[in-house]
Amino acid sequence: MTALVDLPEFAPLHTHAATARQWQLQQLFDADTQRFSHFSLEAAGLFLDFSKNHLTATTLSLLTDLADARHLGARREAMFSGERINTTEHRAVLHTALRLPASASLPLDGHDVVPDIQAVLKQMTQFTEQIRSGSWRGYDGEAITDIVNIGIGGSDLGPAMSCAALRPFTHPRLRLHFLSNVDGHEVDATLHGLRPQTTLFIVASKTFTTQETMLNAQAARTWFLQSGKESDLARHFVAVSTNTAAVKKFGIDTANMFPFWDWVGGRYSVWSAIGLPLALGIGMDHFRDFLAGGHAMDQHFRSAPFGRNMPVLLALIGFWYRQFFGSSSQLIAPYHHDLRLFPSYLQQLEMESNGKRVTTNGAALAGPSAPVIWGSVGTNGQHAYFQLLHQGTDVIPVDFIAALKPAHARSEQQQALLANCFAQSEALMRGKAVSQVKAELQARQMPADDIAALLPHRVFPGNRPSNTLLMQELTPATLGACIALYEHKVFVQGVLWDINSFDQWGVELGKVLASEIMADLRDATTRNTRHDSSTLGLIARARAAQ
Repeated sequence: MTALVDLPEFAPLHTHAATARQWQLQQLFDADTQRFSHFSLEAAGLFLDFSKNHLTATTLSLLTDLADARHLGARREAMFSGERINTTEHRAVLHTALRLPASASLPLDGHDVVPDIQAVLKQMTQFTEQIRSGSWRGYDGEAITDIVNIGIGGSDLGPAMSCAALRPFTHPRLRLHFLSNVDGHEVDATLHGLRPQTTLFIVASKTFTTQETMLNAQAARTWFLQSGKESDLARHFVAVSTNTAAVKKFGIDTANMFPFWDWVGGRYSVWSAIGLPLALGIGMDHFRDFLAGGHAMDQHFRSAPFGRNMPVLLALIGFWYRQFFGSSSQLIAPYHHDLRLFPSYLQQLEMESNGKRVTTNGAALAGPSAPVIWGSVGTNGQHAYFQLLHQGTDVIPVDFIAALKPAHARSEQQQALLANCFAQSEALMRGKAVSQVKAELQARQMPADDIAALLPHRVFPGNRPSNTLLMQELTPATLGACIALYEHKVFVQGVLWDINSFDQWGVELGKVLASEIMADLRDATTRNTRHDSSTLGLIARARAAQ
């Protein structure tokens, strides 16, 4: 494929960007009194205001021309239709199929995958109804009260984030816990206060060999057997896996093994049986609403023209700042406590997908790829890193996310929350000019020398971009749409950069070396000379501390 910078459509964008970097956002608003309506849209229950960005209709036209040159439409159809677009692993990428209605059909290698998906959803429905109704009993006859999901990466981040986000919908008897870190301190913290008689563990590992997950699963098993018997394991452990033999050997009844498929990548797997903790928490009716919300965004992404397509626009704007403005990071700022884990979820989604240095044909990228994604709940960030956003030397684009209607009745707090969200995007755009600061200080009758000394510290440059993403309420459907929005954003940017967004070979090297070092730590008589002197020294100190 032609290198990005060699495309005929790239040069006009490069020239246009040189001009756009000189624009002042406030001046763009002054020049177009309808700018908000011109640069905003609704889809799948979400509203996106992207007017506070350095772009015009010309910018969007040039960016969509580039998307056309990258054959985005054809690449999009290839994904939805099940072509093996994950070329390094020779796999289809069909997380979108998990959200299809039961009446749909999608053949993969001549086999319709929709009935398979519906069969797993039926299995999940039967199981979740038993747990939620209390008819599923632990070994002493009590109903389950605590559910511990043991997984890592996509088997942890998606379910953990979604369960936190949909907290108000959770069954009042059930408490959801997530154990991912191989650090034994997290094991202790998670198990502390739980009762084996009323605890259900979900071991989420496709192969049932993931080191961190299986170490934690064995630790949970040992903890459980201090009270229960091996014959009780089947009432307290279930698996999301495809390794029947390993699941059975662990002591889990294979009737309670929930499968998924190799065309579901880990960071896209919350829609599958990996979402079992979410289904248990909110119930299958709400889980199906969650799927429907994702499907609604799929339909919008698949059908809307690029210039009015929310995932495409979000991707093009992010690409614009990364490629032409040198923005190396992006902040995700949810103004909703229940979305506090969403930035962490997007870190994996974006950086594991597009944090690559070569194109699909193995050539080195001529420019940047994914930015660093970071963030936290916005109101907390305002009293921490927002100082850097307003007055630091780096210009960092921000995605503000909020729900207009809360799940509580504290109207004053909701008004304060939204006021802060909207004020921050306005402040980042407008800034505070020298003349404004000077006038304020003079009004306080401050001496001229003091004004001159303080002036540089009180000036805000402004002209800093942001998007604002709103939903009426945070519900299973709007959360599903929001996740799908960012999934498709990542896909579009991967197409623009010509990156395989669906492999993660960078994760593997550390795993291999960790296995070697673990063996060295266990056997103090060995000395693995393949390690460098620093690693050998660290191993020696760790051995001495054991």
